[in-house]
Amino acid sequence: MVVGVGSKQIFGSFLEIVEQNGWQGLWAGNTINMLRIIPTQAIELGTFECVKRSMTSAQEKWKEDGCPKIQIGNLKIELPLHLLSPIAIGGAAAGIVSTLVCHPLEVLKDRLTINHEAYPSINLAFNKIYHTDGIGGLYAGLCPTLVGMLPYSTCYYFLYETIKSSYCRAHKKKSLSRPELLIIGALSGLTASTISFPLEVARKRLMVGTLQGKCPPHMIAALAEVFQEEGLKGLYRGWAASSLKVMPTSGITWMFYEAWKDILLAPQLHT
Repeated sequence: MVVGVGSKQIFGSFLEIVEQNGWQGLWAGNTINMLRIIPTQAIELGTFECVKRSMTSAQEKWKEDGCPKIQIGNLKIELPLHLLSPIAIGGAAAGIVSTLVCHPLEVLKDRLTINHEAYPSINLAFNKIYHTDGIGGLYAGLCPTLVGMLPYSTCYYFLYETIKSSYCRAHKKKSLSRPELLIIGALSGLTASTISFPLEVARKRLMVGTLQGKCPPHMIAALAEVFQEEGLKGLYRGWAASSLKVMPTSGITWMFYEAWKDILLAPQLHT
């Protein structure tokens, strides 16, 4: 739906996929998606926690000793790094690091999902991309992906931590139940996805254009092309279907992440 293939309605697309490829078509590319999501989530969540904690401890030190300064000639300028949000910086770093490491798996997933006839299996897809474009082919579309990931990841983590802490203060709670974490995670994913969705549309347009041999030169051109053809609605084509995926995915991710943190940190709390 995002790239303008098939029906414009969610249910219509659902039926079309089932008619053409059977129920298996609804899981097209899911094997590579599972292989991708494991390292991606591990790297993303690990980076987020590491950077957030490092920034928090650094800001505490800067409050005591003063922020770092840069000297331009005789002028010393103090960098206001204490104003930066550790959560936002951690979220941005999480998105960038996970994208840089796992982008080849994202490329394989997209090829298998969108053009299954040309790329029927993971091995064939990898070999075809490697022999045609070399290592660079596995990093095709990296810049648009980073441009799209940065605002999404920053908003996603910032919103989750902000909503969670605000909710805890408002209800005077130290911890939240699993259903509450599920809802907060889902709302964070939905909001972040909505904010950055036009960039995802542009990224998909660039990717499909590359496969079809009529690729826009850059992301701005892709956005302009979509807007010219379909107006503002085109920038959010497939948003509803994406939301149906993002909300449960995000909610379940955070619910299980917080649950595992409680389990893994429990021995440390008792010692």
